Amino acid sequence: MKNNILIVEDHELTRFGLKTAFEGADSVGTLYEADSAESAIEIFNNNNINIVIMDLGLPGMNGIEATKIIRNSNKDVKIIILTSHNDEKEVLNSLKAGANAYCSKEINPQRLLEVVQSVADGAAWFDPSIAHIVLKATTNSPILDTENNSKNYDLTTRESQILKLMTEGYSNMEIAQILVISINTTKAHVANILQKLEVDDRLQAALKALKYKIV
Repeated sequence: MKNNILIVEDHELTRFGLKTAFEGADSVGTLYEADSAESAIEIFNNNNINIVIMDLGLPGMNGIEATKIIRNSNKDVKIIILTSHNDEKEVLNSLKAGANAYCSKEINPQRLLEVVQSVADGAAWFDPSIAHIVLKATTNSPILDTENNSKNYDLTTRESQILKLMTEGYSNMEIAQILVISINTTKAHVANILQKLEVDDRLQAALKALKYKIV
């Protein structure tokens, strides 16, 4: 499946560089671009877009607010924050707004393409330079505070294997390849894991597993 990508970036040179990096890639379909949050929301609402590359420091409405609005209008879209900012508050607010990945603008273009495909396949990804911020910022998340580390989640051996791979950022397809199982089997296991951990998505599952040392 090809990914239709919306690049939201106010600096024209950076936007051009991103577009050039994506053009011609096998996994990329139609490319759209916007230089403001307001323009991005309009373009998103009028086109079939499944991946959004979002800058935070936009003129007018910022990238976090735009992420929240886009996420509220479409629960299935994948949003990748691409920014030079690594402030703890902005990382946390991006997560709350519904970002699936948080990347530094220093990321290698080929690696960014890999991140796009990984996120499209269902993984959450965070740049190594801010991974510690993500974990610290989400440790006291209300989503996780209601649990305790003595609870028995009754995961099977296979579910524990898959959950560990999820915490390491692997997508469903990558997990299937590593464990030599079908993608449908992997998806079924992931659904069971989310239900047993009483969370809504893979990111919450990974964070809960890390916080309570479930795997």
